This record gives sequence, structure tokens and C-alpha cells, in this order.
Amino acid sequence: MKKICVVITARSSYARLKTVLRELNKDPDMELILIAAASLLLPKYGNAIEIVERDGFRVSEKAHILVEGGDTLAMAKTAGLGIADLVTIFDKYKPDIVISVADRFETISTAIAASYMNIPIAHIQGGELSGSIDEKVRHAVTKLSNLHFVANVSAARRVRQMGESDDRIFITGCPSIDLAKEVAENLFFFDNNYFYSKYSGPGDKVYIDKSFVIVLQHPVTTELNEAFQQMQETLNAVHEERIPAIIFWPNADAGTDMTSKSIRMFREHNKPKNFYFLKNTAPEDFLALLIKSKCIIGNSSAAIREGSYLGVPAVNIGTRQNGRERGKNVIDVSYSKKEIVDALQRQLCRNKPFASETLYGDGTAGVKIAHILSEATPSIEKRFVE
Repeated sequence: MKKICVVITARSSYARLKTVLRELNKDPDMELILIAAASLLLPKYGNAIEIVERDGFRVSEKAHILVEGGDTLAMAKTAGLGIADLVTIFDKYKPDIVISVADRFETISTAIAASYMNIPIAHIQGGELSGSIDEKVRHAVTKLSNLHFVANVSAARRVRQMGESDDRIFITGCPSIDLAKEVAENLFFFDNNYFYSKYSGPGDKVYIDKSFVIVLQHPVTTELNEAFQQMQETLNAVHEERIPAIIFWPNADAGTDMTSKSIRMFREHNKPKNFYFLKNTAPEDFLALLIKSKCIIGNSSAAIREGSYLGVPAVNIGTRQNGRERGKNVIDVSYSKKEIVDALQRQLCRNKPFASETLYGDGTAGVKIAHILSEATPSIEKRFVE
């Protein structure tokens, strides 16, 4: 039996990987070793591990590696602790392949630990462009990996440019699009009663069958000193439009404390009507919210990836998603309240969603990735391909 180890460090990582996990679980010849780590385990970030377990996945080990502090020092220490903890876990379970996903700062720990343990690595979502430390991590993990499951032709080309062999690169699409497709085809379940029976948070409840927007903005690790003001500009812009909004708390990247402080101070000072604040939701419920929303505002890749597939209008703010391929649903703006307001007004004026685009896949990635993993016997050896 082939042992496949997956390390999940954040709510976003789980959303990216859920359909892959589901397919691996169904295969009688595969043993899924699921490691929950970092912010996935913490109440501060919504206790996302509870969602993983409710979905029926058995967590083999927990790695409490996230160093609090919300700054670059905490990020670096977390990466170091991750290597130390994960080598012990990998030694215990002796997986045949370790899966690493995307570009989160904890992802580099998974790749380094597995590489030094001579365990082949399968990297999902390599070859893409994004801003800040994320792009460095993504490309570094590509060079440490032995199999590459990429979202599109452009990503495959960049992985080849990094000296990776064609026979190790597979254009599968992004697994998060699988989930978006499923939710879009089964949206009948999602209404106010369903949503508020599962989730509670401060603020006024937003009626999700009427007009509302989503705000999801994370700190940019190279712009730490501006994180507070950047969030203020966004919140003030949405407040000025007087449209109901669901505000999500940021991820665990450096700067998270300042972004969170900005949200708390805005809430306490303005006492905004029709603003509802949430830490986390199940991936399917977030996608259902996204489909029902009039627009998503902030700097989450969900606006660009899933948003383009679902045709949801998006206002992308700042530099965090620089270079990432985007569809017609996205308007890019700076951290200026005026620019955000102008773009939001344009998006809210639309009478219908944008047409669906398949920049990041057609909804079949999970099946493709699981099938390739079931047959692959990657060597730990690799050479730069000219």
C-alpha cells in the first residue's frame, strides 16, 4: 500500500486540497496520512481542524508549530519549528510521497523536511506568480519537489523554465475549482437559516439572499508597517457604500495582528450597521457565500481563482496578487479608498455575473492528481534540465 502524507497548515490550504484528500481516501491501495499544523489548529483562526474532522478525515498527527507574534521573526521561527517537528513525523510514518501545496510560508518546512528525509515531494500549484515572500516560497518548493501538479499551461511553462523535467509536470488544474464546481451545481441548500445555524460572530447579521459583499484582506509581508492603514482604507470604502458586508479575519501571515487591530478598531469606533464578522467557514460554505455575493473585496486569491470560474465580481487591492493570471471579473486598485469605492461601484452596477472562465481548471483536478499519485514512483534524484 502506498503511503501519501499531506500537511495542512491553514484553512486556505484545506480548501485547496479537499477534493484530493477525498479521492485519496477512496482508493483502497492508498493510505492517507494527514498532518494538521500551524494556524489550522488555533481558535484564533477559527479552529479549522474541526471542519476537517467533520468532513470525515482522520488526522494522524498535530504539529503545533505556529509562533505567535504576527511579524517576520515569528514567521521565520515557525518555518524552523516546522522542519524540526515534521522530520520526526515523517520518520514515524515513513510516507512514500509527501504533498505540499501552493506558497504559504509553512509550506517551505514541509518541502525541506521531506527533501532531507529522501522522500519525494508532490507540489500542487507550482509555477504561478504572486507578490511578497509567497512567490519565493512557491518557486523554492518547486525546486525541492519531484512531481508538479500545475493549474494551467503558463504555470507549466514556468516550472520548465526552472529546470524541471517535462515528464514530472502535469497540468491538472487547481483542486479548489473542483469544489467551486460542486457548490455551484448544488446551491439549493444555502440560505440564511442554514448559514446562521452553523456560524456566529459579532455584528449585524447579513441577509445572504439579498445584496451583500465579502471583504477578505490579508497582510502583505513586505508591507508590514502599512497593514493597519491598508485595512482601514478598505473598510472605510465599503462603509461609505452602505452595502451589507461579511468581513473575514486575516490569515496568520506577518502583519496579521495589525490587520486584525484595524478591523477591531473600525468596528468599535464606527459601530457599522449590516457588517458581520467571521473567523472561518467550511470551504463549501465560503464558496456558496462567494456565489451569492455581489462582489468580493480585498486581496485573497479566492477572488481570482474561484472568482473567475464562478464569475463573481472582484475588487483586488494592492500588491499581494501581483502577476497572478486573472479573468475579466477582477478590477485591480491600489490601497486608496477612492479607487476602491470607484471600483466597487462599477462592480455593484452589474446586473449579472461574469461568464465563467477556466484559467485554473475545469473541476477535475482532484481525480487527476489522485490517479497520477496512485501510479507514480518518483525518484528522489533530479537534475536541472536545460
